[in-house]
Amino acid sequence: MLPLSGGKIPQKPPLVLVVDDEPRIIRFVSINLELEGFRVLEAHDGLEAVQQVREKMPDIVLLDVTMPELDGFETLGMIRDFSSVPVLMLTVRNSEEDKVRGLDAGADDYITKPFSPRELISRVRAVLRRTHPLAPSESLLLEIDDRLSVDFNTGELIVEGQRVKLRPTEFRLLRHLLENAGWTIPYGTLLSKVWGYEYKDSISYLRLYINYLRKRIEPDPAHPRYIFTERGLGYRFVNFRKRQAKSAGNYSNAPQ
Repeated sequence: MLPLSGGKIPQKPPLVLVVDDEPRIIRFVSINLELEGFRVLEAHDGLEAVQQVREKMPDIVLLDVTMPELDGFETLGMIRDFSSVPVLMLTVRNSEEDKVRGLDAGADDYITKPFSPRELISRVRAVLRRTHPLAPSESLLLEIDDRLSVDFNTGELIVEGQRVKLRPTEFRLLRHLLENAGWTIPYGTLLSKVWGYEYKDSISYLRLYINYLRKRIEPDPAHPRYIFTERGLGYRFVNFRKRQAKSAGNYSNAPQ
């Protein structure tokens, strides 16, 4: 009998949906995930994957790119029409263009076949860490200037009065930039803080997400006024005077 009070209800392990048209790949991935304590669902094509996401609401989807009829990019597009579930793409393609296409479509990461069980588990855990909802900040609304504000309670930008929803990774990146406004943050530091230590050398990921943020917040992304590149060093968010609806929490401006 469960206690009526006191004690904690144990949380279920994360539920992973594995999508691939090759049964041997599904078996390989599923066995290794289960050995690490994950729960696993399987789908053998894109339409089955979309149905499983709707009905079972997995915590993360491992999605093969090359599938007949409905490929991984098309499947991802259908999933993104109704769900923000983290998606890690599995692919034999290692070109920058394919990776950018997947990330632009809403994928959270890429892993290239063949991969080791250790790499797979590491990537899954890293994606779950950075896409897990952040606890609301003590400061719910941060007003950067008359044009731009950040709502930490909802993970949204307010740009010229219009609310813009950020993906979890975009929001984490912006948060780290804001926490160090006025300071240059090295590439490796941002990658480690936002993606995890295993991504500390993946500068292409960082550049891509900086571009995403600039497109959302900059009046002219080609001539940024908020996020600056310090070539060979890192990125810096412009220093600003805070005008917040609530207390500033742990946010502080760097000295001029």
